[in-house]
Amino acid sequence: MRFFSLTKELAIDLGTANTIIIHNDKIVVNEPSIVALERNTGKLIAVGRKAQEMQGKEHANIETVRPLRKGVIADFNAAELMIRGLVKMASSKSSWFSPSLRMVIGIPSGSTEVEIRAVRDSSEQANGRDVYMIFEPMAAALGIGLDVQAPEGNMIVDIGGGTTEIAVISLGGIVSNKSINTAGDDLTADIMDHMRSVHSVNVGERTAEQIKFKVGSALQELEDEPEDFIVHGPNLMTALPMEIPVSYKEISKCMEPSIKKIENAVLSALQSTPPELYADIVKNGIWLAGGGALIRGLDKRLSEKIGIRFRVADDPLLSVANGTGIALKNIENFSFLIR
Repeated sequence: MRFFSLTKELAIDLGTANTIIIHNDKIVVNEPSIVALERNTGKLIAVGRKAQEMQGKEHANIETVRPLRKGVIADFNAAELMIRGLVKMASSKSSWFSPSLRMVIGIPSGSTEVEIRAVRDSSEQANGRDVYMIFEPMAAALGIGLDVQAPEGNMIVDIGGGTTEIAVISLGGIVSNKSINTAGDDLTADIMDHMRSVHSVNVGERTAEQIKFKVGSALQELEDEPEDFIVHGPNLMTALPMEIPVSYKEISKCMEPSIKKIENAVLSALQSTPPELYADIVKNGIWLAGGGALIRGLDKRLSEKIGIRFRVADDPLLSVANGTGIALKNIENFSFLIR
């Protein structure tokens, strides 16, 4: 038994919307991927949920920044500060010394060498000694419990905040993949635009996220209909307060263009799948992971449109994080990790 180690091992799902950190098989951090900075100095004020609470309520000397956009680092400095802050949260109950870190980090399968380098540099600046990376669809497959090294095809559709990752996995590798910049953030933007154009009311990103969670749907007809969500906000013309009930049917209609793009991306990925693996996918079904998998009726819609059964992972929000944790424990056995 190890009583003392100079190296701490962390598995990190570095997401556009949320970052999850696992240590010793336990989730020690699950926070929004956002930081609050002092505008004049760039000094970190808050990270994660505390920073999110400030979003939309900042004064002149505070800005909130989401360091990742579309699954990649858009603000290097803010990303480094965020990773440092979240790693510090993960270490808050540790001993008095600061150990060096061994990290496995989930990244989009469509990441370029420059984008991979940015993640590596930010992690190394946050005290990462050994930094490995794993593509998110592979991590999701591990988290779902699939045997990724078997000679059998499995398709994963991971709908995150910034990107939708679609990959066919066999023999420990990604045979074909497609990454599109249409995902949860676009659905949120669709709702914000809809509320502005149809109801003449301004809603912020957080409120739009709530609408998506409460009444978001991929279908116009649901067996278990959610109650209308009441939106409060100022009228764009008069600035007077408004109270608007929003139904799932209305939100389904406004999200249709983005959901259609995801649907078409899945069809495109299937078209480029080798025949033998395609047969496996028809037999095994297609797995949905990520926060977007929780959109009501999405699995049913895709199953009906494409003719292959779609399954929602048991815990889609944590599939990538759990798979990253499995990869961390088996670094020596997984050749698909990026070093």
